[in-house]
Amino acid sequence: MKDMDEKKTDQQEEEQTGQQAPEADTDPAREEASQEEAPGEEADKDPEDEADTQDAAHPQEDDKDKKQKKTDPKDAQIADLKDRLVRQMAEFDNYRKRTEKEKAANYDIGASDFIQKILPVVDNFERGLDAVAEEEKDSSFVKGVEMIYRQLLKALEDEGVTEIEAQGKEFDPMFHNAVMQQPSDEYESGTVIQVFQKGYMYKDRVLRHSMVIVAQ
Repeated sequence: MKDMDEKKTDQQEEEQTGQQAPEADTDPAREEASQEEAPGEEADKDPEDEADTQDAAHPQEDDKDKKQKKTDPKDAQIADLKDRLVRQMAEFDNYRKRTEKEKAANYDIGASDFIQKILPVVDNFERGLDAVAEEEKDSSFVKGVEMIYRQLLKALEDEGVTEIEAQGKEFDPMFHNAVMQQPSDEYESGTVIQVFQKGYMYKDRVLRHSMVIVAQ
């Protein structure tokens, strides 16, 4: 009986051992296969994915740099100052040109007024010289008066005063003032045949029209 009980006990232990053995699963072939699969998974990783992962690690820093470059207040201030400087330089250049023109115009107006006051003096010199008798023209006094008269004309010429040509020219109301008309066999109709009073111009402005007689 004892032998039978012992055999039964041994059989029960073997059955229990057989049921627990699959749970341990110490098959060496399976362990090698699992070890081979582990490095394979790491090799399948794409390098680009790793780079994307690294870039994604600092997205906020890149965005901050871009915003600072786009909205840098110093750059905006420099651009504004440059724009103001260019505008002020252009305004100053226009102001300088405008003031120079106004100054030149005011000078011409003042010079014209003064020259118009001098012209009667020139007329008197001419009348006085025309009234000198032939025997007195070689006197030192008359020669002195002629010298002063030429000096006065030279000074006026240097300032831009010129005589208006009239004798023998076609009548032009822009430069001539006809006081009368006369028939003439020497000149064609509408031609100036005699000058009563000389006319003068200052640069491109008429100071005084020539007083003339025009042929009919």
